[in-house]
Amino acid sequence: MARSPAALVAQALRGLALACAIAASLGLAAIVCIISASVVMRKLGTPLHVTEEVVGLLLSVSLLLALPMVTLRAQHVRVALLYNATRGAGRRALQVLGLVLSLVFFGWLMIEIVPWFEFAFDRNLKTQTSRLLLYPWMAVMPVTVALTMAILLARLTGLLPEPQPEAQPGFTDQGETPT
Repeated sequence: MARSPAALVAQALRGLALACAIAASLGLAAIVCIISASVVMRKLGTPLHVTEEVVGLLLSVSLLLALPMVTLRAQHVRVALLYNATRGAGRRALQVLGLVLSLVFFGWLMIEIVPWFEFAFDRNLKTQTSRLLLYPWMAVMPVTVALTMAILLARLTGLLPEPQPEAQPGFTDQGETPT
């Protein structure tokens, strides 16, 4: 049975987001390993001088790599007070408004990222202590922002369904009385 183009797009976005999430988790595991090795080496009298820079780069990259999966699962920050107080068409309007605002934000961010990346690439910028090239680390940002924008656009156009959020704390129209 042939799959529809929409199903293929949704599957590709899910697969790419999962790959990014796995890479993010590997980056976080690498942070733990590097810090552990640094502590041991410091106790042995030969400190590892590149720890802070590498851990900072790995943390930044890991956070960016997690962004597409967080967006795909809609587990990002929400204004629960407003979201929980609306139902039906009002809630759908809030979802559309949130998607459009997110697309505008990430589009603006992408416009800012490209010259920033080109500047680092053209000048072969390196970290101060370990002399690591910065642009390979910086390349993660436009890739993950573009993937996040694709997920948001697919959700806006209906290619990806809006996930049902779990019950979140906040004000609702239902009275809560302690028992």
